[in-house]
Amino acid sequence: MDAAAFKRWLKTTMGLDAEAVGPGVIERAIAGRMRAVAAADADAYWRRLQAQPLEQQELIEAVVVPETWFFRGVEAFDALARAFAPRLGEPGAAPVRLLSLPCSTGEEPYTLAMALLDAGWPPQRLRIDAYDISERALAKAGHAVYGANSFRGGDLRYRERHFRALGHGRWQLSDAVRGCVRLHRANVLDIDFLPDAASFDAVFCRNLLIYFDQDTQVRTVGVLARALAADGLLFVGAAETGLLLSLGYASAQIPMAAAFRNQRGAPAPPPATPSPWRAPALAPLPAAAARARPFAAAALAARPAPTAPAAAAAPAQAADDSLQQARRLADNGDFAQAERLCQAHLRAHGPNAEALCLLGVIYGADGADARAEDAFRKALYLQPDHAESLMHLALLLDSKGDAAGARLMRQRAARHRGRNA
Repeated sequence: MDAAAFKRWLKTTMGLDAEAVGPGVIERAIAGRMRAVAAADADAYWRRLQAQPLEQQELIEAVVVPETWFFRGVEAFDALARAFAPRLGEPGAAPVRLLSLPCSTGEEPYTLAMALLDAGWPPQRLRIDAYDISERALAKAGHAVYGANSFRGGDLRYRERHFRALGHGRWQLSDAVRGCVRLHRANVLDIDFLPDAASFDAVFCRNLLIYFDQDTQVRTVGVLARALAADGLLFVGAAETGLLLSLGYASAQIPMAAAFRNQRGAPAPPPATPSPWRAPALAPLPAAAARARPFAAAALAARPAPTAPAAAAAPAQAADDSLQQARRLADNGDFAQAERLCQAHLRAHGPNAEALCLLGVIYGADGADARAEDAFRKALYLQPDHAESLMHLALLLDSKGDAAGARLMRQRAARHRGRNA
């Protein structure tokens, strides 16, 4: 049994694009699990994987490496507090409902709670549902004890308000914050996690889509569309904005927040298509966690990925790997290193639209709008129908007040989609 079979299984099971996680990650995870269970060879481990749901979960855990911290991308949390401030004074208003997916070890959903509690919201008016595929990550979120890696940046005043020092560099989150969050185990490809549709005022799904192939990205956005209230906000990662624009979402015009609204008239996702895989039975989560409920993705058509001639496969793969690494750096907030990697890619492989578009995204996320616009326009000079650059440039022109220019970019993108439909 070769590695390709395991990669296909992971893609079917959890939507993971093997190329997106970097070379060797899946191979190392498989090798580690083979050693752990003393499998004689890959065929023996494959048979064990197919027969034992617990081993399926163990392999998923070996592949999923959470990278998160409190108030990561603070602009998004500030934007959330501002957006819902008018509702704070409404007597008898319904609780604010928020969704964090994936929630990893809890830093993001707990940050949502802290941001709104600090803005004056009483705990009883906050309802935050947090989902992740990793049982271990959810167990840590349930215990809510964190070390130094979860506290980054210069402003840590929130830690004094909401945490209790345990010693040895560990901090316990307050019961008030923990009580606002309900933890659930779920697989975005498998489970219908919504008790009813269109029920969340805001959805945070940041830096998940970049690990999926195009088809799975679009299917997942279908799930998010079904989760979001008509006037709700959807927050994604900086490198994921082009996908949202191409699928009918409109920028919420909040600088640095990567926040979107579903435009009226945007096509609704088709009925959910369940995955053949089912989550293995799980041990109970800590008391803070609620009962896991399955959720399923909706399927939308996605354009096929371009293919390269066989003779160019190795150089093309190296180029793709360097861009994937730059995307991951940007999504982790390391804009300087991501820019350096993009520039090195351009020097090594020559100008190309994909690299220039990513460079534009990096500049825009770092607040350098003029440089971002220049990069997008260079990408379009090389490839006039580059859809992602067209939509990013439209968003940028909108933020500058150039409605006519933004409309022109969207018209060009629409014509491109029409030709490829």
